[in-house]
Amino acid sequence: MSANRHQGHVVVAPDKFKGTLEGAEAAARIAAGIRRAAPGTEVRELPVADGGEGTLAAALAAGFARVPATVAGPTGLPVDAALAVRGTTAVVELAQASGLARLPGGRTAPLTAGSYGVGQLIGRAVGRGSRRIVLGLGGSAGTDGGAGLLQALGVSLLDAEGAELLPGGAALRRLERIVPGPLARTLEGVEVIVACDVDNPLLGPRGAATVYGPQKGASGEDLVVLEEGLTRFADVVGAAVGRDLRAAPGAGAAGGVGFAALALLGATMRPGIEFLLDLLGFEEAVRGARLVVTGEGCLDAQTLHGKAPAGVAAAAARAGVRVAAVAGRVELSEREWREAGFVAAYALSELGRSPAESLTRAGELAEVAGERLAVELLRR
Repeated sequence: MSANRHQGHVVVAPDKFKGTLEGAEAAARIAAGIRRAAPGTEVRELPVADGGEGTLAAALAAGFARVPATVAGPTGLPVDAALAVRGTTAVVELAQASGLARLPGGRTAPLTAGSYGVGQLIGRAVGRGSRRIVLGLGGSAGTDGGAGLLQALGVSLLDAEGAELLPGGAALRRLERIVPGPLARTLEGVEVIVACDVDNPLLGPRGAATVYGPQKGASGEDLVVLEEGLTRFADVVGAAVGRDLRAAPGAGAAGGVGFAALALLGATMRPGIEFLLDLLGFEEAVRGARLVVTGEGCLDAQTLHGKAPAGVAAAAARAGVRVAAVAGRVELSEREWREAGFVAAYALSELGRSPAESLTRAGELAEVAGERLAVELLRR
């Protein structure tokens, strides 16, 4: 073994392995394997996220405090959610309140699911004194354009008779008037940042309904209804705020919540993984490291377009540190993952007795991957 084996630490910074391991558990398992195979190596665990599901957990693992909150779920029934708070910064993860995983019994509600609970979480954060709200979008159950979020913050969305609209994207077809109410006062001095890697507009063939509606249970007829509702919403909001943001990159994120955040919360969009790495202190963690290990459920073509491992690889390269990947499956060719900046890639599907074990024994196999990469990359 070389004399410099113990020089420099290792940073383990994976995203979640969707459906099998949360980011923190993936980090812990990979780190355990590294420590077993290379005793004495300092390993720092820093699970990451790209703004979608897992953002809250990544913030908590980085030292933010968990603040529990009971809010309305996507169908209005109460759910137990949480904020992550550090100083005057609060992280709000949409999926905590209004995600697909929050649907009662897993039954989709494409026309009526809403984002009210996300607005409640933002309100709770502001009420606690947070002056910077980081809103992580992804995994939403509804396509309401962020209407519910706005209603939770005191905005009135009224029909022709002056009645408040019911929840969900379908109801937006009846929208006549928006009354901002106390919104400006509530958000005075508050910076809202949307951490999101989706650049879809609100409407059209790449819009919120057409692209993501089917994932939320929307039929062909439902998609027509939702598109009509979002179009009406964009028309009325544009007239109210004096600018049309329906085509803004990211307006279609999370069923159109991106649109509401841009148009009425004065939010700025930031690339999800870049901003989250900043927020989580990645640059400081990687300083002086000899290796970074990242990963996710599947290393594939999508990884190369703004997903967490690609962002980690780019940030590690800027720091002059090698980076390896661990994933449930690796669908990129060796040439592709090397061009993306990885010195090695380990697939859990190739470490067990059968590919199916990458799901049933993901934790154990992540440790095996940690051991293998330690032997191959740290003990030479």
